[in-house]
Amino acid sequence: MDFSLTPEQEMLSQMFREFAAKEVARTADKADKEETLPLRLLKRAAAQGFMGAIAPEEPFGGAGLDFLTFTLLLEALATECASTALTIHVHNTLTLGTLLRRGSAAIQANLIPAMIAGERIGAFALTEAGAGSDPTHLRTTAVRVGSEYVLDGVKTWVSNAAIAGVFVIFAATNPAAGPRGLSAFAVPVETAGLVIGGREHTLGLSAVSIHRVYLNECRVPADHLLGGEGEGYKIALETLDYGRVGTAAIAVGLARRAVELGIKFAGERVQFGGPIGNKQALQGYLADCATEVAAAEGLTRRAAWLAAQGQPFTQQAAMAKLFASRMAANVTNKILQIHGGYGYIMDYPIQRYYRDARGLEIIEGTSQIQQIVIASNLFAGTNVKVRP
Repeated sequence: MDFSLTPEQEMLSQMFREFAAKEVARTADKADKEETLPLRLLKRAAAQGFMGAIAPEEPFGGAGLDFLTFTLLLEALATECASTALTIHVHNTLTLGTLLRRGSAAIQANLIPAMIAGERIGAFALTEAGAGSDPTHLRTTAVRVGSEYVLDGVKTWVSNAAIAGVFVIFAATNPAAGPRGLSAFAVPVETAGLVIGGREHTLGLSAVSIHRVYLNECRVPADHLLGGEGEGYKIALETLDYGRVGTAAIAVGLARRAVELGIKFAGERVQFGGPIGNKQALQGYLADCATEVAAAEGLTRRAAWLAAQGQPFTQQAAMAKLFASRMAANVTNKILQIHGGYGYIMDYPIQRYYRDARGLEIIEGTSQIQQIVIASNLFAGTNVKVRP
C-alpha cells in the first residue's frame, strides 16, 4: 500500500499551501478576534475551485478532487486558520458530499452549481440540545403533507449557519421507529419558517459561524428528501465517516504549523546565554511533537485513501479522528509551554492554535464516541455489547 503522493497531488498540495499563505494567513487573526470569516476569502476560495473541491467536473464544473487530495487542501488551510479549514470542510464534506451521494438529479442541478460558485454555502444540521452524540433521539419532526414535508424543531451547533445558503437537516419522519425513522432533507436558506438563531461564542474556532436554527412549520417540497424516508441515520453515519477524516486532516495541518512555531521560538528566544532550543528538554518536546504529527498524518492518509478507493473506512476514520484530535491538543499544549509566558498572551499565534485544537476533540463526535465506534468494531462477532 503506497501512500506517496502523485506528481499531480504534489503540485496541487503546493498550490493549496500557496493559497493558504497568501490569502488565509492575512485574515486569520482578525477573523478570530472578530468572530467572523470574511466572505471575500470564501469567494477567492471558490475562484480557486475549493468550494466545489469534491464535486465532479462533469456535469457540475467542480474541481473533481478525490478525497485524499481534498484532505491535503484541509491540511494546508488549517496551517494558517483552522476556522477557514472547518468552514470549507463543512461546506464540502458534510453538505455538498451528502447532496452528491443522496440528492435527486433535480436537487443537484438546482443547488450544486451555486455551491461550487460560493453563492450557497453549505451547513449541516444534525445536533439538537438533547441529541448530540446520540442522534437517534431527535425531536425535530418532518410530516408529509401532500407534496411537501413540514419540518418543526430546533437545531444546535450548526456550523456555517449565518452564512449558509443551503442546509442538510435531519428530522424524524417516524418518531416511533427510532433510528429507522430518521430522514434527511436539503433545505435552502430562503425557505419560509427557517430562522437563524443565536450565535454560540466558542473558546476556539471562533471565526466559524455556529448558531441555533429554528424550524417553524418549514415547508420543503417532497423531492428535497435525500435518499428515502427512514435513511437519515444511515446518511448521517456515512457522512460523519468522511467528516471525521476531514477533521483529522485539519488537526494534522494545525499541529504541523504549531511545531514550526515552536522551532522558530526556541531558536530565537535567548535565556541563560543562548537559544532555549539548546536545551535538551525542549529538543525532546519538539521531537515528540513532530513524531506525533507524523503518526497522525499516517492514520489520516490511510483513512482518506480507503475512502477515495470506495472501500469501508469507518474504523480507520474513527481511529484517525481520535488520535489526530488528541495529538493536536497535546502538541499545541507543549508548544505553548515552550513559549512560556509569551504563549499565554494574545499577541502570539500559538494561543489561537491551542484554543482551536481543543475544539477538534469535540466536533464530528467526541473522543469518547470514537472509542465506542472503534470498540464496537473490535468486539464485532463476539457476545460483548459495546454501549455508551
